[in-house]
Amino acid sequence: MKTLSAILTGASALAFATFALAQDDVPPLATLSPPPIPDDNRMTPEKIALGEQLFWDGRLSGNGSMPCSACHLPDAGWGTGSPISFGYPGTQHWRNSQTILNSAYYNKGFWEGSVTSLESQAKGAAGGAVAGNGDGSMMEMRLRFVPDYVRDFKKVFGTEWPQVAHAWDAIAAYERTIVTDASKVPFDRYLAGEESAMTESAVRGMEIFNGEAGCISCHNGALVSDQRFYNIGVPPAAEFSEDPLYQITLRWELYQKGVPEDVYRNGDNDLGLYHVTKQPKDKGKFRTPSLRELRWTEPYMHNGALSDLADVVAFYNGGGGEGQTAGLQPLGLNEAQQADLVAFLEALSMDEPLLLDEPELPETATWSEFQQ
Repeated sequence: MKTLSAILTGASALAFATFALAQDDVPPLATLSPPPIPDDNRMTPEKIALGEQLFWDGRLSGNGSMPCSACHLPDAGWGTGSPISFGYPGTQHWRNSQTILNSAYYNKGFWEGSVTSLESQAKGAAGGAVAGNGDGSMMEMRLRFVPDYVRDFKKVFGTEWPQVAHAWDAIAAYERTIVTDASKVPFDRYLAGEESAMTESAVRGMEIFNGEAGCISCHNGALVSDQRFYNIGVPPAAEFSEDPLYQITLRWELYQKGVPEDVYRNGDNDLGLYHVTKQPKDKGKFRTPSLRELRWTEPYMHNGALSDLADVVAFYNGGGGEGQTAGLQPLGLNEAQQADLVAFLEALSMDEPLLLDEPELPETATWSEFQQ
């Protein structure tokens, strides 16, 4: 919700006019179309079903107990519900676990945009040292000792034995089905002509969102995200000043992502996009998240620093945080306007959370059983 404040006096009037023009240039809010499907990973019911099992299968991790679902639970908004995701046993993660709801629409994955597909995101998470911590060859060998997987991989991919690269393809295919159902979203029903779908408060909030608050300048289009990167001054997570495990992870992330020595020695915060570009101007920038399904995906921001939507709106109303470079200015919204804005943000979510049951997983066999 980046904005330039509309203070209609002197030079500020010019700033407001420039801001209004900028809003005219952004895509309007819209209903999501079906997610894009890559040509090299077409969807089939069999591939999706296989991906669902693999999403829940701890064999795709280092110790056999950290599947994708460990950090992306349906009953926690397809995240963890905690400010920062828990890490691989013996470690601690360093970021909020982003929901996979509607992740099929992003052009880049992870908070700093370090991957460009769900396929590469699945691989990165399963192998990440503070996430799945899995070795590719070991994970593949585990799959090869599961008769049902041998059969299903051959049926879906045509290979004699499961290949771990195909596991990421199947998981990505499954994740492309975890999307918003527009028929269950008040905003989308309102957009389709059902005037009673949103409350009066939410309608007023939509006008504020598109107007004086300027949220639409960054949160636009059907995904309600411009997918760009900004430093809005999110305050550091308290955990990093209190818990050694968090500090160890932060130092390790700085080191293994290849920052210059002076940055490593003095770094005390997550540098976001800088880890990808190594450009100083990108320090502290993170991708604009979608505002869909916010009711079910709290807390918010890359480190879970804001616990609810009222906190988020208050944060922007105050002009963002210390050190922000996104051009945020105080909005000047009163309490009633802030409440209306929260009501609209909630109207971008389905009426009920998307809950799916854990599938039954196939058994591992011994080598001798394969010979029978």
